[in-house]
Amino acid sequence: MSMMNIKRKHPVAIIAFAGLALAGGAAWMIGTGKAKAEQAAPAVSRPALTVRTTALREDKWARTLTANGSILPWQEAIISAQVQGLRIAEVKVSIGDHVQQGDVLLTLDNFSSRLADDPALPRSAQARIVAPDSGVISAANANAGSMVQPGAELFRLIRKGRLEWRAELTADELMLLRKGMPVQIAVGEGRIIKGTVRAISPSVNPQTRYGYALVALPDSSGIIAGAFAHGTFDISGGKKALQSLPQSAVMQRGVATYVLLVGSDNRVHERVVKVGQRSGDRIEIKQGLKANDPVVESGGAFLTEGDVIQVVKG
Repeated sequence: MSMMNIKRKHPVAIIAFAGLALAGGAAWMIGTGKAKAEQAAPAVSRPALTVRTTALREDKWARTLTANGSILPWQEAIISAQVQGLRIAEVKVSIGDHVQQGDVLLTLDNFSSRLADDPALPRSAQARIVAPDSGVISAANANAGSMVQPGAELFRLIRKGRLEWRAELTADELMLLRKGMPVQIAVGEGRIIKGTVRAISPSVNPQTRYGYALVALPDSSGIIAGAFAHGTFDISGGKKALQSLPQSAVMQRGVATYVLLVGSDNRVHERVVKVGQRSGDRIEIKQGLKANDPVVESGGAFLTEGDVIQVVKG
């Protein structure tokens, strides 16, 4: 009875093993097919960033040159005594006073005794010291009761009260300037003064490699000599046509200036450009782009050569 049972079980076991073999083969075939399908499917690049694009824009700007410098007196006269042995009796002016030509600056004592010692001395010579020109007293070293010495500085006078701006410039920059060019000088807290180029130095300092231009200031009231100022020269004589981009689209790496050009496949490519002057938030592009070349407007610092981007319209 047991023998018959064993004979019946053999076919069942064989069928079971066959089923496992078929199942394993099917699984292998499914796995292999999936792997081949994955290998055959092309890789899809996800956009690195969503950006807006921009292109060159036609503009008209005045060509300008900027510089730094100091406010200085136009001319400064040094006032001194020409005789000795006289005492200052009274000082009539102080620093910052405005005087007219001929105004008395100080008077001297012991004048009559000095005349007796030197009859050749004119009677009007040193009884008083007067202003040689109109202007502003910028320094005063005279004190009542002290003795004057020949040639010793008593006062300094800014002639006519006129100040000017001395702009520090390189040789290349100086060669762009002409006498009479208009200049705007920013001084103090937001004050803008209009001036004109009065003189241009014919050489530069061999150590610093800088020369200077002197700019006449028609209105220097309220300005202190020695103050620092920033100025802009209009070197174009009017406005010129140019092409520009937003400054956010232009990047710098070392000495190279570049933008990110967007290709037809939405990949970005670095394009070196030559830039010019700036105006507000825009920058002149002199070379490197054509009229309708699309470039990344902003966010380029987060992208590298060949990155895929998604372009947003509008």
